[in-house]
Amino acid sequence: MDDRTSKTAQPQAGASRPDPAHDPAHGPALVFFSGGTALRETARQLIRHTHNATHIITPFDSGGSSAELRRIFAMPAVGDIRNRLMALADLTAPGSRELFALFTYRLSRRESGPALRAELVRIAQGAHVLVSLVPEPARSHLMARFGLFLDAMPEDFDLRGASVGNVALTAGWLAHGRRLAPAIDEVAGLVSARGLVRPVVDGDMHLAAELEDGTVMKGQHRLTGKETGPIASPVARIWLTDSLDTAAPASVSMDESLADLIAKADLICYPVGSFYSSVVANLLPDGVGAAVARCPGPKVFVPNPGGDPELLGHGVERQAVLLRHYLAASGASCGACALDHILVDGRVPYPGGLDPARLAALGLRVIDRPLLADEPGRFDPVRLVRALVSLV
Repeated sequence: MDDRTSKTAQPQAGASRPDPAHDPAHGPALVFFSGGTALRETARQLIRHTHNATHIITPFDSGGSSAELRRIFAMPAVGDIRNRLMALADLTAPGSRELFALFTYRLSRRESGPALRAELVRIAQGAHVLVSLVPEPARSHLMARFGLFLDAMPEDFDLRGASVGNVALTAGWLAHGRRLAPAIDEVAGLVSARGLVRPVVDGDMHLAAELEDGTVMKGQHRLTGKETGPIASPVARIWLTDSLDTAAPASVSMDESLADLIAKADLICYPVGSFYSSVVANLLPDGVGAAVARCPGPKVFVPNPGGDPELLGHGVERQAVLLRHYLAASGASCGACALDHILVDGRVPYPGGLDPARLAALGLRVIDRPLLADEPGRFDPVRLVRALVSLV
């Protein structure tokens, strides 16, 4: 999900230096269905191996500062997209570190509205220290974008905790006729992002879910429990809706150009992350499963060994069955053509259980590799990336 730390994130030293053993510009074409935070460190390591990965991100977040942008502008959520763009930034490129510092900066949560507006005005005028450090012509371009946002921002807009990167993406979305792809590419070009980032759909959609106890929840922020507390009953089903005001199911199709990228991938990955709100959410639009089924490469699920409050004890087998179910609903013609590999670390216990024999009986190839770091439940991003690339 959207990372909600304040102020400026610090890039890891050397995270963007390529592997000297090969040219990542000619690396494999990988596709990831994910949210923002869980795969962040993995994405930073991935660019050492390939610059040809496509990161398909859920634009359905309804909490944090994304909620205010969505309330005012009726737009997709951009926080997870910004998060992934920063993870893919090539920090060795001229000006990239200065832009990284600007885009990961957050306005204070404690200052008054007038003070926050005044700070955003300083950003738009180039008088803010973070903007002054950005080299030309990027500085002038961004000043114009922030000015555009200020012109469009109503007086009652709540700037507390606002991400400057989210503001930049929103301004680009407005400038490009309310289209997200060119706004993403604009920011990606500024930070020299080594990979393609796309929302699974470019529309103002929300998540809704029914729990096994009959409770119906509207909004991704309620499902994740980050703002309302964890869910008390397992998820029975999840779907898309047009608004937080209704739980009525809504149908939306993914863009055909994105479907073609999925179909032509060397490998598709359903990675670690919030199972329903990050991974399954990406599989809901019409056409996703059909595009996955067209891909001849391996389709790999990486379950979370550290536990996930959205799953409430579902084991790995149950998760695999659910992934196939939602992929079939969006067009996959068979289970095996939508998911055929499970990547696990058999040294550790998985919540809800891991039974390789039962997974194999479902036609899944179980790949057991050392994936975890010394910290319990936490992946070593280097090991995870190497394991995925080795399957291509």
